[in-house]
Amino acid sequence: MIEQSCWHPVAQVGDLGAAPLAVTLLGQRLVLWRGDDGLAQAWDDRCPHRGASLSLGCVRSGPDGAQLECAYHGWRFGAGGGVVSVPALPGFVPPATHRATAHAVAESYGLLWVCLQPDVADAAEATASIPAFAAEQDARLRKVNCGPYLVATSAPRIVENFLDMAHFGFVHEHWLGSREHTVIADYTVVATPTGLLATGCKAWQPRSSVHAEGGAEVEYTYEVNAPYTAVLTKIPESSSVALQDFRESIALFICPLTPETSQVWFRLAMNDFESPDAKLQAFQHTIFTQDQPVLESQRPHCLPISDHAPVRELHSAADRSATAYRRYLRERGITFGTC
Repeated sequence: MIEQSCWHPVAQVGDLGAAPLAVTLLGQRLVLWRGDDGLAQAWDDRCPHRGASLSLGCVRSGPDGAQLECAYHGWRFGAGGGVVSVPALPGFVPPATHRATAHAVAESYGLLWVCLQPDVADAAEATASIPAFAAEQDARLRKVNCGPYLVATSAPRIVENFLDMAHFGFVHEHWLGSREHTVIADYTVVATPTGLLATGCKAWQPRSSVHAEGGAEVEYTYEVNAPYTAVLTKIPESSSVALQDFRESIALFICPLTPETSQVWFRLAMNDFESPDAKLQAFQHTIFTQDQPVLESQRPHCLPISDHAPVRELHSAADRSATAYRRYLRERGITFGTC
C-alpha cells in the first residue's frame, strides 16, 4: 500500500507525556512513548508475546534506559523494540528476534509523524519526506496549530473540500463568501513532483480573516504536496485588513484513521504576533465546523476516483483543482479513502 510510504501526523507533540499513548493510522493501532532521551517511539500496539495492547502498560526505568512494560505479563521492551526482560524467567536472555514492531517517527510542525513503511531510514534522515510547509521557515510569520478535529469522512474528501472555492458563498456565507459573489473565475492548475499547484484563484469575501474590516477580493494559491496534505496562501486587498502587510498561510494535515474517518489539524502562519492563540484558533474553528457537517454528509465517504466507483460525480470548470487532485491520487495509486 503506497500510503505506508508516506509520513502522516498522528498526535500533537504535547499529547505524549510520561504514559504510553494509543493512536491509529491507516487502520493500524500504534503506541507512542518516550525514552530517556526524550525521543518518541512508535510501535505496533501489540505485545508480540500474547497480543495485549502495549498502550495499556507503562514506562519503567531500566539499567540501559527507559523501557515500555506490557500490562499483561510485564515483559519489558527497550528503545527500538527489543525485549529486555521476561519477569517469569529472570535468567532468560531474549534473542534479537524477540521484539515489538517499530516504525519511524519524527516531530515536525508541533505534531508527531509516523511512516509505516518497513525499513525506513533513521527518522532524522528521513524527515525530508515529511510534507513541506514553506511558511514554517519564515521567521516573520507566527505559527499556531488548530485542532484536532475528528471527522467522519475520508481524508481525500477533506483535502478536496479544502481546495474548493465554489462552496464559500453557501457554506461560509457572511464569512468567506456571499451569495451575490459566487462566480469562480478561471484559474490555473499544474502538476508538480509532489502533487499539484493551483494559482490565480480569486474569491470575493465579506470577512477573509480574523483581521478583516470589510469585504474584499482575495487571491489564493493552493498546493497539494502529499496525498492527505494541502497548503493555501491568501493575500487580501490591503485596504480590507486592519493588520499592515497582512499575509496568511494555512496547512492542512490529516491523519487517515480508517478509510472513512480522519483526524485533522490546521497550522496557521500569520504576521500577527499580538492576538492571543485562542482568537486565531476560534476563527479557524468557525470555518471548519461549518464545513464538517457537509463533509460528513457526503456519500460515499470515500472519494470516488476510479472507473469502478459506486457512484459517478459530475464536474464543472470550477472544479479544476478537484479533478486534478483526483487524477493525482489515481496516478499515485492511493486507495485508502478512495473508491
